[in-house]
Amino acid sequence: MRIRYFALVVGIFFLLVGILGFVPGLLSLPKSAPAIQVNTGYGYLFGIFPINYLHNVVHLVVGVLGIAAFWSFKFARLYAQGLAIFYGLLAVMGLIPATNTTFGLIPIFGNNVWLHALTALIAAYFGYFVQVSPEEAAKIDAKTV
Repeated sequence: MRIRYFALVVGIFFLLVGILGFVPGLLSLPKSAPAIQVNTGYGYLFGIFPINYLHNVVHLVVGVLGIAAFWSFKFARLYAQGLAIFYGLLAVMGLIPATNTTFGLIPIFGNNVWLHALTALIAAYFGYFVQVSPEEAAKIDAKTV
């Protein structure tokens, strides 16, 4: 049950962050910000997290998938595992100067690195370490139908 609620909470969080990223008043762009090729909507959300419109779309997709994953235990577990791998990879890429802008498309540097790493760790816990028996998983899915 906890894995499904993890997917739901994370899904809602990323959906909200994706929407907030499109609100110009919540963005600021410091003079020291690295240049990126896709600069539409480029700025720092709340002055902290570098984003652009493509980054926002990724957040929206991750959010919708998380909310959808809530309806099935298997999908929720798979979502958590995929999130752990995806955000773990993004955290590592954010540390490497040649890839920290996802080749000029999406800014994943700065404070995004620790946020992506934290997301990956929490998702790994729910995706790989929370143990649920197959019978309990079937019972959980049966209750949601």
